Order: sequence, then C-alpha cells, then structure tokens
Amino acid sequence: MILIAMGVSGAGKTRIGELLAERLHCSFTDGDAFHSAANKEKMHKGIPLTDDDRWPWLRTIRAAIEEKQRAGETAVFTCSSLKRSYRDILRAGDKEVCFVYLEGTFECLHERLGSRTGHFFDPSLLQSQLDTLKPPGEDEAIIVSIEHTREEIVDIVIEKLETR
Repeated sequence: MILIAMGVSGAGKTRIGELLAERLHCSFTDGDAFHSAANKEKMHKGIPLTDDDRWPWLRTIRAAIEEKQRAGETAVFTCSSLKRSYRDILRAGDKEVCFVYLEGTFECLHERLGSRTGHFFDPSLLQSQLDTLKPPGEDEAIIVSIEHTREEIVDIVIEKLETR
C-alpha cells in the first residue's frame, strides 16, 4: 500500500505523513524533495507553478512509488496533488495508492504558514493553491479536517484504512 498525504501548503502533510509512516512501520518520502531547483526558486519568489512545471515533478514521484512497490514495501509520500489530473498521474490506475486529503480553511492554513520557518514556499501562494485545488471526493481519498490534532488525524486515517 502507498499512502499520499495531500493538500495545500500548510495543511500538515509532512508531519502527518511522518506520523502515519511511524504508525505503519514504513518509509516516509516528502514529495517536495522531488521538486526541481527551478520550481523551488519560483515558489520562493512567490511565483505559482504551472502544470508544465508540475508534470515532471509528478512523474518523478510516480517513479519513486513504483520503486517502493517493486520492493514490496508499504510507504507514505506527501504531494499537494491539487488536481485530479495530478492524482491520476500519481495513482496511474493503481488500486494500492490511497490519498489522504488534509482539508482546512483559508484562515487556519494562513495562520499555520505564517508561523512556519525555513521552508521555500512563499505564504502569498496559498490563495493560488486554493484556486488550483480540485478537492477529491470520498471515492478518491480519505478526507480529514486539519482542525483535529495530529494524533486524531492519524487515528482517523488508520481507522478508515482498516475499513476499506
């Protein structure tokens, strides 16, 4: 099984992904690590990424997913996965890929981004990400509000995985 913690910047993908990996006793990979230097520079400057910027990044993450699967490993990844077309690339028709959508309000996300340090993402891009976001339905993802504590989010995800 491959889990992908998804949502806009500030939703807590990295921390939730790390906690899920701990609970599932598997590896964790942050999708941001696959961004090109040019993508990171654009985001640092507050310039939204285009689909053309994202396609190679998404294909690289998919290749990493396939590598984990070939090794027979369960793994947790993070990726904003803002559009269904992006999720389709990551999923590639694979029933073993499960998205976990971390859903939050603009106010909550903005507050979180304001307190974050040392990240290349310019908080001014939040609205751009929300404008791009095509939220998944329950048929496509486990949906959890970020209003819960981190531990509660992980418990909810694990419970929903067990009933799938």
